[in-house]
Order: sequence, then structure tokens, then C-alpha cells
Amino acid sequence: MPMRTATAVTFFYALGYPIGNIAVHALSPMAVLALRFGLAGTILGIWALAARVRIPAGRTLAHVAVAGLLMQAVQFCALYVAIQRGAPAVLCAVVIAMNPVATALLAAAFLRDRLTPGRIVALVLGVAAVLAACATRLIATGGVDPVVGLLLVALLGLAAGGVYQQRFCADVDFRASTSVQNLVAFVPALALALTTPVVVHDAARAVLGVAGVVLLNAVIGVSMYVRAINLHGASSVAMLFCVIPAVAGVLSWLMLGERVDIGIGAGLVLGALACWLNARSGRSRGSGKQREDDPADDGRGQHRVDAVHDAAVPR
Repeated sequence: MPMRTATAVTFFYALGYPIGNIAVHALSPMAVLALRFGLAGTILGIWALAARVRIPAGRTLAHVAVAGLLMQAVQFCALYVAIQRGAPAVLCAVVIAMNPVATALLAAAFLRDRLTPGRIVALVLGVAAVLAACATRLIATGGVDPVVGLLLVALLGLAAGGVYQQRFCADVDFRASTSVQNLVAFVPALALALTTPVVVHDAARAVLGVAGVVLLNAVIGVSMYVRAINLHGASSVAMLFCVIPAVAGVLSWLMLGERVDIGIGAGLVLGALACWLNARSGRSRGSGKQREDDPADDGRGQHRVDAVHDAAVPR
């Protein structure tokens, strides 16, 4: 992956945590999500139509909708409520950064992806990272409080949605799929927004936060993230989770004044090591030319699309 691409994806993905924090503390979280999903789905839909990409239909549309409910609705509903209940942006980033490790476990269970010894060690380190990052809250509450539980639900939604996306929606254009997924997630977010009190704590910060969440995170960040997976492979993009929490921590310090405690700092280190080891174990299963030799990742090798290099047919 080119450094420019990796830097851009990392920055915009990490930026979503402090921006989301600003939005949720200025406006009720479900109202923020309803605006996020509705506006982002509309913008991405217009983009997809302008680019004349194929919109999924039938069974494929149903699969994209399920992936959207998991990856968008479950993840962000749980995440934003956790932020509203006091979860620091860095803590959210550390827990969500365990996505590659959680995905490896789910892929082993549902996609028959083999768990190597290196990946098993990565899972152990991932659990240790989450416990270290949550240590302060666990000690203060004497157990798993709702905030930690909500963050784990968000992590499970993201990981399960990613596995489902890989299994059923890999051939759908990223603009079409993200548009559909945002619009599908808009339905439960709107229902929750209508059944819970909507409170505006700071109108100016609410407008700024929602605009940032929609444009910088939901449209640019997620689109760049999905496109990077399409171009460079999920394992390469997963390596970015080694640094996303640290970048989110720096951005949260600059934008919100949040300080990183010892537990979260240890979680950053252990999480980076776990994600790096998980990605390294994934690469070791095949050669460095895996995507070149099997671009569709379907186990069938190169597809016969270029007859120029074939030997001449004898007359």
C-alpha cells in the first residue's frame, strides 16, 4: 500500500473518534446517527448514480443490507451510546482496533480460515489489550460496566459485518454498498431517535460535529477504507489498526484535551502488537504474490482474461 494511501486512511478513520465525541456531547447520539446515516447514504447514493455503478438487487441487496445492519447500525449505535455514557475517544479506538483479531476468530468459525499459532497468540494479546485499556473503569466499577459492554458489542458488530461482507458482498462496488448500508442503518437509528429524548446541548458544536462525522468520517473515511481493501487486500489495510488508536489518541489530545492513562497506553502497545502479529501470520500462509496470483481471492488462481500471452495456435 502506498504511504500516501495508508496515511490518508489512517488519519480519516482515526479522526472519526474525536469528531464523534464532539457531536455526541453536543447532540443526542441517536439524532447524530440518524443524520449521519441519512445524509451519508444520500451523498454516497448520488455519487454511485453519477458514476453509473451497478446498484445491488435481489438476494445481493439483502446481503448488503445485513452487512450494513451489522457494520453500521450495531457498531455505531453501541459506540455512540458508550461515548455518551463517558467512554473516552481513545478507549473506543483501542477496543475497536481489535477488529482484525476478532475478525480472525469469526473467519475461522464461519469461513474456515485456519487459525495459526501466531494468530492464537494475537487473540490472547488482543484480549489483554482490551482488558488493559478498560482496567481503570473495571476497577472503579468492580466489574464490566455498560460502557465496556457497549464497546464490545460495537466491536462484534464491526467484525461480524466485515466477515459477512467478505462472504456475500465482495463483488459490490464500494460506493453502492456503502450507500445502501448507510440507508439501511438509518432506519433503526431514526426509530431510536424518535423514541428517545433529543437534546441539543450546543447548537454550533452540534452542526460542526455532525458535518464532520458525515463528510470526513462516513463519506470520505469509510469510502477510502473500503476502497483500500478492494485495491490492496484486507490484511494490508488491517495493519493500519496498529497505529489508528495512537493517532486517535493524539487527535483527541489536540482536539479534546483527553489524556491517555497507563491502562489505555498499555492497551495501545498490546493492541498494536496483536494486530501486527495477526496480519503477519495471515501473510505467512501464502507467498507475497498471493493477490497477484489469485486476485479474486477465490482459490482459482489467475483468471483467463488475457489471451495475448497465450502460445499461438498451430495451423
